[in-house]
Amino acid sequence: MENSYHIPVLLKECIEGLNIKPDGVYVDVTFGGGGHSREILKNLGENGVLIAFDQDPDAQRNKIDDPRFHFVDQNFAFLKNNLRLLGYKAVDGILADLGVSSHQFNEPARGFSTRFDAALDMRMDKQGKLTAADVLNTYTEDQLHKIFGIYGEVKNARSLARVIVTGRVDRPILTLEDFKAVAAAHIPKGKENKYMAQVFQALRIEVNAEMKVLEDFLLQTADVLKSGGRLVVMSYHSLEDRPVKSFLAKGKFRGEVDKDFFGNEQKPFKVITRKAIVADEAELLRNSRSRSAKLRIGEKL
Repeated sequence: MENSYHIPVLLKECIEGLNIKPDGVYVDVTFGGGGHSREILKNLGENGVLIAFDQDPDAQRNKIDDPRFHFVDQNFAFLKNNLRLLGYKAVDGILADLGVSSHQFNEPARGFSTRFDAALDMRMDKQGKLTAADVLNTYTEDQLHKIFGIYGEVKNARSLARVIVTGRVDRPILTLEDFKAVAAAHIPKGKENKYMAQVFQALRIEVNAEMKVLEDFLLQTADVLKSGGRLVVMSYHSLEDRPVKSFLAKGKFRGEVDKDFFGNEQKPFKVITRKAIVADEAELLRNSRSRSAKLRIGEKL
């Protein structure tokens, strides 16, 4: 099932990065198709434990029938509380594979893909209130400008925001084709796919509050990892990679690393990967999604 759902990226490197102890407790906070989780279980002994998080109801169909496996139907922003509810104050390793699964891109009704004319939804959690259509139809020009510029790095973010606010007066922007009709003049010729991918990325990040969720999650990892435990995070664009890199290096997202009275650096992690690990040629040929993947590993001090 998981191969059609989502091919796990940098699988061997993720498992090696976790440095799995057979009787340890590990967390896969982005279960998806379960590819990484299945590999973690192969490396655990009978007393090992794997806890998997996923808020997407589609991912629940991939649950693993194994007494060592626990599934948590939650966003990983609620990592610490859910681990406590299960009786775990500290764990040996945490894996996060950020971004959208192939399955979500391939399901037209989810509205993540620029390939299908579908309702502009983009909610990872189907219980969530905000959709991409809501963003496009209710946000101010300034809000849209900011989202497209920061989250999508869209070059003409300002003029795109303006044309959306003007265009939605006549009729709401509810589907991909509605959006294209309004924005047609602003989509660069010959670069349509890249441009639309950037716009959709921006909308998806806003709908799912992805940057706030990522920062909340990273802060909690420092609290729940045992000394010597590993944090393994794979990201797919610079917006995600920057906070991960900064947090592993400094224990914070902005500014310089904190120091104590004696000038000793106060940070929770030792960086294991000086440079991000990227896919090799063989994997790039096998799985196009691995092209933008960056893997970073930290060890709890």
